[in-house]
Amino acid sequence: MGLLDGKRIVVTGAARGLGLQFAQDLAAQGARVVMCDILAQALAHSAEHLAAEGYAVEPQCIDLASEASINTAFSAIGERGKIDGLVNNAALATGVGGKDMMEYDPELWDKVMQVNVKGTWLVTRAAVGLLNDGGSIVNVASDTALWGAPRLMAYVASKGAIIAMTRSMARELGARRIRVNAIAPGLTRVEATEYVPAERHQLYENGRALAGAQHPEDVSGSVIWLLSSLSGFITGQLLPVNGGFVFN
Repeated sequence: MGLLDGKRIVVTGAARGLGLQFAQDLAAQGARVVMCDILAQALAHSAEHLAAEGYAVEPQCIDLASEASINTAFSAIGERGKIDGLVNNAALATGVGGKDMMEYDPELWDKVMQVNVKGTWLVTRAAVGLLNDGGSIVNVASDTALWGAPRLMAYVASKGAIIAMTRSMARELGARRIRVNAIAPGLTRVEATEYVPAERHQLYENGRALAGAQHPEDVSGSVIWLLSSLSGFITGQLLPVNGGFVFN
């Protein structure tokens, strides 16, 4: 018996990396997972692979930079039934670092905020209409917002906004017993972090209380727990999942 038996859960950014790990591990706990991503070909491949392994998944293309795309996607999701959970994982990360605050391109800043902040809000707004009372939302922030990672300001600011939004969402949705929490992973070894300089990886891996690299499977357990009834009286909270690089 799985912790999420009978639940239908939406995961954004599910074609690869953390989102793909979440999709697989949630499905392994009995959930039917709606896998959403802008990367249509990668999404189809990942969904086909999980389905072949016996997992219950539904692929759904979505573009967090487009309100119309978000609304269309959730209309299609709603035609197939209600949902019990949402994991706001999708974010723009690749290529957003490397410059200090004096060099940062305002257009890149706006794009990061559009996808990571506004996109998360719009997805949540669209999902709430389909979400059963007593459901759970998990927002994926980042521990960069807790220690102020340099030369990454737009991303750091966007993830700080996710933390603040989580608390406001929890207040607004509490009347329906919908819980909203956030996790703050550390630098994780996935495709999206391949561009990160080796010295930044070493900073993390040497600075953790649990020294070493962080992998997607190190993060998914916290998401399962926050979506399950085991965390049924927890809302508005931030859970760092980073091996003790930052304590909260």
